[in-house]
Parts: sequence; structure tokens; C-alpha cells
Amino acid sequence: MNLWRECPFWNEDGLCMNRDCSVETTDESSLPEAWRQPALSAVQISPEGASFQPYEKCDYKDQDFCLIDDEFDADGTYVDLTENPERFTGYAGQSSARVWQAIYKENCFNIMDKMTEGCETCSKISQPEPQAMKSEFVSVPGNTNQLHHLLEEMAGEPDEGNEEVCLEKRVYYRVISGLHSSISIHICDEYFNQTTGAWGPNLDCFVNRIGSHPERLQNIYFTYALVMRAVTKLGNYLEGYDFRTGDVKEDLATRAAVMDLINGARSCPATFDEKTMFQGPEAKALMIEFRDHFRNVSRIMDCVGCEKCRLWGKIQTAGLGTALKILFSYEDASLDPERNPDLLQRTEIVALFNLLNRLTESLHAIQRFRELYHERTLPPKIPETFGQKMMRIVISYVEHVESLLVKRGIHVPSIIYSPLKMLRELVH
Repeated sequence: MNLWRECPFWNEDGLCMNRDCSVETTDESSLPEAWRQPALSAVQISPEGASFQPYEKCDYKDQDFCLIDDEFDADGTYVDLTENPERFTGYAGQSSARVWQAIYKENCFNIMDKMTEGCETCSKISQPEPQAMKSEFVSVPGNTNQLHHLLEEMAGEPDEGNEEVCLEKRVYYRVISGLHSSISIHICDEYFNQTTGAWGPNLDCFVNRIGSHPERLQNIYFTYALVMRAVTKLGNYLEGYDFRTGDVKEDLATRAAVMDLINGARSCPATFDEKTMFQGPEAKALMIEFRDHFRNVSRIMDCVGCEKCRLWGKIQTAGLGTALKILFSYEDASLDPERNPDLLQRTEIVALFNLLNRLTESLHAIQRFRELYHERTLPPKIPETFGQKMMRIVISYVEHVESLLVKRGIHVPSIIYSPLKMLRELVH
């Protein structure tokens, strides 16, 4: 990955100097042989012909929704993501806000105000976060039926009397917001506590950035559903894909794990249908506009002033761009590993699965934060005394004996009920 490509939109001078902003790179010698740059990957040009370059290299194919780093780029570097976890780095302020402002205000079809109309918590979405707020957690989908209902509501017709926002533009905004919200969760879930010197979840950060914003939680689930649909659609292609980890057993284990995930997803009802999009006379023009906006978003990631934030931003936007490419650039029949074995670059597949992992981790983190919130807000449970414990055991025994007597048709004297009732009241 090329982590040091120049920002194409403005002069970025807000580089993060914190130690946690830096990226640990990996030497090429530690990689499987098949992943290394071949010695003859570039065409050798004689000095006489070096100045003759009739064509510039094209950065994109028509099907691409984002800029994909060339595996053989001389400016690229290898990174082990396990040594560079996505977490809080201290990168914030105007530099960070400028990135999200460029995404929301210039590359979201100018519909941000429309999409957040009537939402008191949605204002200043791209501005630096204020101090943590105390707020109740919002309701999130608890099962497949609730998620399907949620997606139908978000894809519903706009309110009458308002300027129409088409389905495609709404989907675009939802996935951008979902990606942004997921990244915010990772920051809050791996937050550095300056008092203890330990990494861990920061509940105030989560409530402020995500928990008190119902639309952001909804958009994470929406983005997860879209990406899972893309992975499922790619299933047949991945079944015949050569993973080339450098170890035959590891290749088989990787394929088995991938297919287990896909088969599990196939067994569930689909929650996103890409075939409902880009229909009608303006479909082609809308698709190009949709694609070009997202290409800009992927290039804006080169403007992030924190190396580690840039790394994860580029990976996740590349993963989302790959998902959109699978859903909207190819028919099912084209995703054939025998007919089109090089349809996707290895870096695209790596980015897609890393994005899916990050979104999944966000959903797990939401549950953890909900539990932390209840622990903080619910009154502490008073420990049971020894006497109460003994009375609870006596009550349980008496109730058991009573149950046996009733089953055998033996009359239980009323004198037993009064003491039993008193014991229950004492315990509770």
C-alpha cells in the first residue's frame, strides 16, 4: 500500500506527530514468495526510448469505484495489520474535520442536510466532537426481522412535500455514514486511558459520537448488510480463488473459513438487493456520478494527517469500493473464476474482508458498550446476606415438599402458607 501519496485536493500540513500515529512496516522478505514483487515486474526501457511515453497510466478501470494501489508500485510498502491495530491515536481537530467535511459536503450529492432533516443530533456531523454527552442508548436491531424492517424503512419513499432524494443517493449517504460511524466505534473501543496507561473501551466517547445518534447506529447495520451481500455474491468466485498464502494447508484452511462464512450468510434471508438500484432512463449517468463521488472519497484518504488513520481509512474505503464494484459493475455470471480469474486484485479481496471484519467488530463493540452503560447507570446490586441465603434455601425446600404433596393429592394445611409467605417477604 502507498501510504505517502500526495493529497490531491489541498496542502495537508496537519501531520500527527504522536507516536501512536506511526505505522510499523514489514520487510518484503517476511512475505510468501508469491506475494513479493517479481524481479522483472516492470518493462525495461532503453535509454534511447526512455523519453517516449505516448500514454499515461490509467488509474482506474471503468468498473472501479476507488483507486486501488498497484501491488508492484515502487512507492508502496508492506504492512502487517495485526501490528498496527485500529485505535485512538490522538489525531483530531481541524485536520481530521477537514477530511470529513470534504467527504460529506462535496462528495455526498449535497444531500447531507436533507438526510439529517429533523434530527437534532445530526448537526455538525463533520465538525470536531464536543464534550461527551450523557444520553440513553438508542434501539438497534436485535434480529434478522428487525434488521430487514429497518432497511425497508430507510429505503422508503421520502416525505411528501420535500425535495426528492432518490434511492441511490440515499444508499450512498448511508454507507458513507456507516463507514464513518464504524471507524468512530473502533476509536472509542480502543481508547488510551492516560490515567491508567491502558487501552480499553471509553463509554463517554461512544455515547457522544455514536450512542446518542440513532441514525449512525442504523447506518452501521445498513453498511454491514451491503458488504455482506457483496461477499455472498462473490462466493462462487472465491470458491475457486487461489489464495496463495505460501502454505498449502493454510490455503485450504483459508478457503474453508471463507466458504463457511459465505454459506452461513447464504442460509439467511437477503437484507440488501442491489437489483433495485440504477434502474430507469438516467441510470447510467447516475451510476457514473455515484462511482466518481466514491472515487474522490478514496483519494481524500491520502489527505489524512495521521499515518495509522490513513492506513485504516484507505483499507476500509478500498474494501467498500470493492463491495460496490462487485454489486454494481458485474453480473452474477461474470463472477466466474475460470472465465475471469483476475477480475479482482488480491489487494481488493484483502481490503473487502478487512472491512467486513471491522464492521463485525463494530457490532460486537455496540453490545459491549450497551453492557457498560447499564453497569454505570443501574443501581449497584446489594450483596445477599448469609441469613437471606439460608432463608432462600429453606423456602426452596418447603416449596419443593409442597409441590410433591399436591401432586400426590395430599392436602396441605393452611397453617403452612402463612409462614411461607412471611419468609418470602423477608427475602425480597
